Amino acid sequence: MAENNKGEKGVSSSNIFHAVIGKSEAGSLPDGYELWRKEIIALIEQAKYKAALSVNSELLSLYWKIGTDIIKKQKEQGWGTQVVEQLAKDLSVRFPDDRGYSARNLWNMKRFAHEYPDFPFLQVLLAEIQNVPILQVALAELKEAGKDYVQVPLAQITWYHHISLIPKVKEVGQRAFYIMATAQEGWSRDVMLMQIDNGYIEAKGKSINNFSATLPPVQSDLARYTFKDPYNFSFLGTVALQNELDIEKKLTEKVTDFLLEMGKGFSFVGRQYHLSVDGDDYYIDILMYHLKLHCYVVVELKAVEFIPEFVSKLNFYISAVDEYVKAPEDKPTIGLLLCRTKSDTKARFALRGITQPLGIAQYETEKLFADVASSLPQIEELEDNMEKENER
Repeated sequence: MAENNKGEKGVSSSNIFHAVIGKSEAGSLPDGYELWRKEIIALIEQAKYKAALSVNSELLSLYWKIGTDIIKKQKEQGWGTQVVEQLAKDLSVRFPDDRGYSARNLWNMKRFAHEYPDFPFLQVLLAEIQNVPILQVALAELKEAGKDYVQVPLAQITWYHHISLIPKVKEVGQRAFYIMATAQEGWSRDVMLMQIDNGYIEAKGKSINNFSATLPPVQSDLARYTFKDPYNFSFLGTVALQNELDIEKKLTEKVTDFLLEMGKGFSFVGRQYHLSVDGDDYYIDILMYHLKLHCYVVVELKAVEFIPEFVSKLNFYISAVDEYVKAPEDKPTIGLLLCRTKSDTKARFALRGITQPLGIAQYETEKLFADVASSLPQIEELEDNMEKENER
């Protein structure tokens, strides 16, 4: 999209940090300091993450043991609801500062132990998990040599994630997917539930793309897993009635929601990002960078149905970013074309012969149309009003 307006580039906290360091201290620090600083920060963050996982693992283990004991007592001695209710009261008296021993939570512990008999893992048959969009590199790490199942660590997510996930997702392979996706994306419990309701598992890794033909195997696998189809932009309000420029502007105004929908690893670089090619000005709708793919992502947004001509324009932008923006250490730039609707067949045909890595997906705002329609007078109401006007 070519517009005669100045590009809006993002500013991150890291950029501000580097600017301050550069002005005040850089001259007095040795050449290797910056790399050493990053290594120390990585060590601290890794230690904090391991500590959090350890605490969560101990809590899950405790709750699983209590749940297993409840199952055992009920099965062997016929103890019923009254015993669990009494246990909840006694534990609350003994541990008044702990809120985890209510009768409701004790029943949750029982259900947790029943659903996960192989704790601390969720054991899933390979045949079941291969049908869901799990990153193949991650799947390979979970495989047991010579076994027909994989073991997904349960401590990757919290207790409150688990007790919300269990009744929401029944199928074991899909539950394993959401456990790993929640851990990888850093979703809160509410975000996880929202993603389940929005059909995240059906969309993940489903974009039409040419990654297998244009990227190395590991990079291709990660790229396919990174993008999805469709994207849900229902957080934009009445944007369904507006044009492309309005849509991208609102996406950047609600950049937190936008980045959440795009997925973990994406960072915002700029809107209407300016490029000059042989004296002519071009403006990329949205330029992003993906921290795991280590590459720029050019996002072109279309408020209409996909047509093949869109691909050539995006291909041009990818080449320009590779030439003028990409650093030598960056991986090849990837393009993502987002359209209101698309024909998968036309999209596949359009990608044949394209040598740049490019994905095509659609975004959904159908809920917005329904919301707008529900606020408008219905045909019956209009007819009644017209009859009343004629009677006057």
